[in-house]
Amino acid sequence: MEIAEEHPEYGYRRTTAELWELGYKVNHKVVERLHRSFYLTVMRKARKPRANPIQRLLKQVGPRINLVNQLKEIKEFEVIYTDFTGIVFQRGTAKAYFMPLLDHGSRLVIGHALGPSDNTELALEAWRAAKRALKKLGQKVEDIIIHHDQDGVYLGHRWVHEILVNSKARLSYSENGAKENVYMESFIGRFKQENHDLFWEQENLDLLKKVVEERVRYYNFRRKHSALGHKSPIQYLKDKGKLTL
Repeated sequence: MEIAEEHPEYGYRRTTAELWELGYKVNHKVVERLHRSFYLTVMRKARKPRANPIQRLLKQVGPRINLVNQLKEIKEFEVIYTDFTGIVFQRGTAKAYFMPLLDHGSRLVIGHALGPSDNTELALEAWRAAKRALKKLGQKVEDIIIHHDQDGVYLGHRWVHEILVNSKARLSYSENGAKENVYMESFIGRFKQENHDLFWEQENLDLLKKVVEERVRYYNFRRKHSALGHKSPIQYLKDKGKLTL
């Protein structure tokens, strides 16, 4: 057992050689039978997977991976928060995944996507929508900080390459998950709670997408926010002269 724990990659031949070096003259057929036993097979297969290289890098960097915590003041279109969340529909029999991108300064949902899986395709779709909206709003994409947790999608090559290389934006990661993404968590909780009954009643994904689109538009253009002086995000940005619309 000790050899299997220290060398989980060993087959029965290497294990036999190791035993002989330790003075145990065991026949290789006995060792082979042991290796076929359930316990040793599980030990060999249940090795801890290698960490994602980006995850290893983030671990080395430590608290500095959270760029938002290093800012003393955050202006409009300087930091965008995002995350995945599940939305239940079809009267509780189906679930879709929603990924919004929320501006810190204005609380504007700049872009979003909804789909059957919380995967890279959905994340990239949401980001493309955000880039189109930023261009329409007269805002630059370059150097914007995108802040999120360390979900596998956000550690993936395609997402990192799209944000850092193609878009020339910056990435910021939470060390402690939702605890360091409170604006996003607050938005998600409020958005789902306020629209729960509407989402619950939708009979298919296409209908749900239409409802989510309408509710995001309502949130951006009409819903008043106490943090914005009881203005909608769009009205707030217009009053501050941040829009070229």
